[in-house]
Amino acid sequence: MKINEEYVVLVDEVDRQIGIEKKEFVHGLKTPLHRAFSFFLFRDLNTRDLLLQQRAKAKKTWPLVWSNSCCGHPLPNETYEMAVKRRVEFELGVTLDRVVKISNYRYCFSKDGVMENEICPVFAGFYDGKVIPNPEEVEAVKWIRWENWLEETILYPEKYSPWCIEETQILALDERFDWALGLAA
Repeated sequence: MKINEEYVVLVDEVDRQIGIEKKEFVHGLKTPLHRAFSFFLFRDLNTRDLLLQQRAKAKKTWPLVWSNSCCGHPLPNETYEMAVKRRVEFELGVTLDRVVKISNYRYCFSKDGVMENEICPVFAGFYDGKVIPNPEEVEAVKWIRWENWLEETILYPEKYSPWCIEETQILALDERFDWALGLAA
């Protein structure tokens, strides 16, 4: 493995590692199941402002589509939590002390000849400071109140990544969500 190449971890249906592959070769017409994560960044527990990101134009999967705060892949020998912190800093210029796993999630979606096929736990965290998007990864960002976000996903789901819509519903229906967010604060 070269130092600058990014690899993803290929897994079976119960998230056991079965191999690794260069990220650039993984996403295509028939993408093998691999590890990923989704992250929802909130400004604070009281307002529950959620940061959304518009994926960069150069992204191979879902370019220019609005989605949750950050998505990514754990590297070989990296925990999900380490991967979340690494990618949030890389994509958004935000250093996080703590992230909390909210839910397990597994999905498979295709668009424009590219399939996403991931075991993708959902994490959340808090940050009330300046966000500095990496233009290679992020076209734009915006904050939205959680309650408004829930309404937006019901009225206009086609404007957002399908995994983000499903994850939002998982969070909204999960009674532990409020408790877990309290832990992340």
